Amino acid sequence: MSEQSTPAQVAAVVQGREVADYPVLAPEAARGRVRAITARGEEVLHRRGVDVPDEMLGGAELARLIDDMFRTMYAAEGVGLAGSQVGVGWRLFVYDCPDDDGVRHVGHVVNPVLEARDPDDAVVVENEGCLSVPGPHAELGRAEHATVRGVDRDGGPVVVSGSGYFARCLQHETDHTLGKLYVDRLSARERKRVLKKMNEMSEGVFERRRVRAKELEEELPG
Repeated sequence: MSEQSTPAQVAAVVQGREVADYPVLAPEAARGRVRAITARGEEVLHRRGVDVPDEMLGGAELARLIDDMFRTMYAAEGVGLAGSQVGVGWRLFVYDCPDDDGVRHVGHVVNPVLEARDPDDAVVVENEGCLSVPGPHAELGRAEHATVRGVDRDGGPVVVSGSGYFARCLQHETDHTLGKLYVDRLSARERKRVLKKMNEMSEGVFERRRVRAKELEEELPG
């Protein structure tokens, strides 16, 4: 999921738990490397992902992927990134996203399951963008509240809940793990408009990502 700036707050809710202090960039990013972000039309984005197998939990390969996803997300100035967006068919995502109250939420979810929307919960229509649809945004209705359950990289249980913008992020990223992009939820006419804008804007977006990736080399230790 895309955003215009990197979160600047320090205190955060990490893996669903409040922490008194937290760095501007998640520590995982210092260990990672920037990977190429897939764009709409690439097959991996449009198929349901597979669950990360139990034998991979706690392993170096999964940990390295999550580190790379954090760094890639920051280089693209996003607030969420799914495995399919770096060409990996596993069901997981990372996030560093504020809610509507300015509370920063940071973490990752492996094999996420989005709880069904409460029928009494409001549907809010706001602008939404995607790092795999570089450039444009479009208005889309999402539930005001969301809860995602899954596990962390070591297999420990994770429950993450949010409202407002963060709830939108949770829904958006879980969609990715199921092979769905936000543009797939738009009307045919609106989707055509957004994809036309993507073609016009993408080169500028890619250049900005290259610049930001180089900036991170100076900002992050390692």
